[in-house]
Amino acid sequence: MSTAYIIVTVVAAIAMLIATGIDVFRAQWVRDNMKSYGLPEWTLYPLAVIKAAGALGLLVGLVIPALGLAAAICLVLYFLGAILTILRARGYGDLAYPMPYLALAAGSLGLFVAS
Repeated sequence: MSTAYIIVTVVAAIAMLIATGIDVFRAQWVRDNMKSYGLPEWTLYPLAVIKAAGALGLLVGLVIPALGLAAAICLVLYFLGAILTILRARGYGDLAYPMPYLALAAGSLGLFVAS
């Protein structure tokens, strides 16, 4: 397990937990974006649970590698889905929001595979 993998994975997990907090506290800008994407507001909590589970999976994956791999794959798919949702709604200006999270999840996945 490389130092780069550990650092990227921990940073990714922290970022996912911050994104979870934003969803849980239902920031107004997030609710507005969800509405513009055609998603009901109630979906914020299930999406927050997915991000929190992914973050915990990444951290546990430092001890149980298979779980970290599964969490990284699921987070990559989650954020690809977020990007597709934004593109479908033609909210091109909002693409910058999920990209860093996708990059961190993909970085964790890539470094896991490389090690």
